Amino acid sequence: MAASSAERQAMSRALALALRGPRGVNPQVGAILLDADGTVLAEGWHRGAGTAHAEVDALSKLDAGAARGATAIVTLEPCNHTGRTGPCAQALIDADVARVVYALDDPGALSGGGAERLRGAGVEVEAGVETEAAQALLESWFTVQRLGRPEITVKWAQSLDGRAAADDGSSQWITGPASRADVHRRRASADAIIVGTGTAIADDPALTARDGDTLFPTQPVPVVIGAREVPADAALRRHPREPLFYSGPDLHDIVADLRDRGMHSLFIEGGPTLASAFLAAGLADRVLAYVAPVLLGGSRVALNDIGVASITEARRLVVDEWVPLGDDLLAVARLADAPQAQTKGS
Repeated sequence: MAASSAERQAMSRALALALRGPRGVNPQVGAILLDADGTVLAEGWHRGAGTAHAEVDALSKLDAGAARGATAIVTLEPCNHTGRTGPCAQALIDADVARVVYALDDPGALSGGGAERLRGAGVEVEAGVETEAAQALLESWFTVQRLGRPEITVKWAQSLDGRAAADDGSSQWITGPASRADVHRRRASADAIIVGTGTAIADDPALTARDGDTLFPTQPVPVVIGAREVPADAALRRHPREPLFYSGPDLHDIVADLRDRGMHSLFIEGGPTLASAFLAAGLADRVLAYVAPVLLGGSRVALNDIGVASITEARRLVVDEWVPLGDDLLAVARLADAPQAQTKGS
């Protein structure tokens, strides 16, 4: 039985409800309960890790037995495992709902399989309703499930001869205004922007995402990695978001902590030591290399040791796009040998 117009309308409403929940380790999910006539009985959404899932949140707003024979509209397949909360599929079964309509399958090895559990209990299930809208909502969360960590972009700017700065350390500006504007747009789409203490102290960056002098509505969380103390009057301490500081040195632990804080995308801004460390650790999904038509010479290379000892160990890139930016050229690339992490449940 295909989804009715009332069910599709309810799914659109459930997707809007899902946005009320925070982005985090768990997905943003919305749920609506309809009676046999398509009238809304209750609405719910997930408010973060450890709280009731969307289906249970909606059920909690009804008296016992009031959901009997109802249809549950859910943006993601009801979960099938016990974590901090019980399985939503079982909660719907216990509430005696007659039908469940959802948009996307749960990709988790542990949390998936709710639809099969529901069908086994005699509940009618319809999947794949408003999938494109649901996929757009949960795209970054699905990336985290696939990788087991946030998606990581490593960015640097360099001269044509591969230098990130002149020998005296000056680097503003190697690239032109079009490249810098492009960086700010990309910063705005990231959850966190990460630099090392060397860059934080030497360049005193604000680490904001700006359109000229105007801040973008969304700002990445500034993150600084390194053992050196960042001055109390540093520009990043005036960032609209509270900065995070890590002394290191284990990048995997830092990335895991950022994931647990609900961050789905990380933007590695530099400098060369930090960018190289992320590449050497295998923590890079995308590379953004801004190349300017200028020669600097000297020893301040854009990258240093990334764990390559010979040409046979070279880290090969697949360039997805070459983007002209004024006189500069941007290479948007991914690592050809990037490992595919196992999918993890929510």
